[in-house]
Amino acid sequence: MMRSVRGAFLAATMLAGLSITASAQAADSIKVGGLATLEGAFTVLGQDGLRGLELALKEANYTAGGKKIELVKGSSDATPDSAIRAARKLVEQDKVDILVGPLSGDEGVAMRDFAKTHPNVTFINGSSAAQDTTLRSPAPNFYRFNTDGVQWAAGLGDYSAKTKGYKRVVTVAEDYGFPYSQVMGFMLEFCKAGGKVADKFWVPIGNKDFSSIIAKIPDNIDAIYVALGGADATNFLTQYEQSGGDKPMIAGSITVDQTVLGAKGKRRSYLIGTPSAGPIADTWDDAKWKQFVADYKKAFPDGLPSPSLFAHAYYLAGKAMVEGLNEVKGDLGDGEKKFQAALAKLTMDTPTGKVSLDKNRQAIADIFLTEVVEGPNNTLMNKVVKVIPQVNQTMGMDEAEFMKLGPASRDNPECR
Repeated sequence: MMRSVRGAFLAATMLAGLSITASAQAADSIKVGGLATLEGAFTVLGQDGLRGLELALKEANYTAGGKKIELVKGSSDATPDSAIRAARKLVEQDKVDILVGPLSGDEGVAMRDFAKTHPNVTFINGSSAAQDTTLRSPAPNFYRFNTDGVQWAAGLGDYSAKTKGYKRVVTVAEDYGFPYSQVMGFMLEFCKAGGKVADKFWVPIGNKDFSSIIAKIPDNIDAIYVALGGADATNFLTQYEQSGGDKPMIAGSITVDQTVLGAKGKRRSYLIGTPSAGPIADTWDDAKWKQFVADYKKAFPDGLPSPSLFAHAYYLAGKAMVEGLNEVKGDLGDGEKKFQAALAKLTMDTPTGKVSLDKNRQAIADIFLTEVVEGPNNTLMNKVVKVIPQVNQTMGMDEAEFMKLGPASRDNPECR
C-alpha cells in the first residue's frame, strides 16, 4: 500500500514538473498565425505573401523580444468567409497570439470586424488594401503597415492624362473592395486632370472568360485601366491580345506586379510602357531595396524574379511585429496592450522608405509611379518614373473633405 501511495506521489510530482516545464516553454515562445490566399485565383499571390513574412522572421532568427516565434499557417481563397474560417481556427483552436493577414481586400474588411470580437489578440494586416478596412470603423487591435489601394494609385491618374495624353478610358476590374479603392484612387486625379471614364466593367474573382467584356470595349477610347490580379489579369491580357485588341493599358498595382509579370505566355511588347503605381518598384535604386531583393532571391530561389508587392507587404507586417515585440521585450500580458501601443507608435525604416501609422493605425508611406520595361534575362520589370513621398490615406486632402466623397464602390466616383 505504501509503495502504491509513494508511486502515486512520485507520478504526481513528475506530472507537476512536466506541467511547469510546459508552461515555462509556452511563456518563452510566441505563436503567430500567417494567413494568405493559398487557394483559388490568387494562390500565387498568397504564396509570395508568405515568403515575405518568412523572410522577416528569418532575418530575426525566428526570435523577438527574447522569445522564439512559432509560425502557424492558414489558407483562404480570397473570400471573406474563407478568411474568417481560417482566422477562427488560428485564433480559437491554434491559440495564436498574433495574426498576420489577410491578403485580399474584402477579406481585410471582414478581418477588421473579426478582430473587434477578439480584443486580446493583435491583428497585423498582410496585404489587403481596401480603403475602408481602416478608414471607416477601424478596429483598435488591427494594424496595417502597408498603404491601401487608393494610396497605391497616387500619381497615376495625373500621369496618364498629362504625360501619356489619355483623355477617355474604360476600366476593367474585379468586383470587390480593393479594386473599388484602386479605381477611385486613379479617378480622383484622372478626372481632375480632365479625363473621362466612359464605362466600368466589373467581374468576379476567378473569372475565366472575358470575351463578353472585350466585345463591349468601345473603339473611341485612348486606353483601358485594368485592375485585375493573378490568374484574372493573365487571362484578360491573353484574351484581349488574342481578340486583336490594341488599346494601351493603364495598370492597377497588382496587374503588373511580379505575380503577373513573372507569368509565362504573354506578348511582351503589349505590356512594355504600361504605366502603373504602387508600394514598390522593381528597379528602385536604393541599397535597402537591393538588399531586400537579394535576400529574397537567396531565401527563395524558386520564387519570383523580384519580390511582389504581396511579399513586400507581408514582410513589412513581419518586420513591424518583430520590432514591436522587441520594444516591449516580448510582453503580451494584459491583453497585449503594451505591444499594441508600441505598434501604434512605430516608425520603420524599410526597403521602400519610411513607414509610420496614422490615428487609425494605417500606413503613411512613399508610392512609386512606374512603367513596365524589359529587364535582365528577358524579364519584365517596373521602372521608377517618380516617387510620391509619404502619401496619407486621404491623398493629401483635408480629412473632412475626403470623407464627403463617400466610400469607393462600383458607382463612386464617376466622371463621364
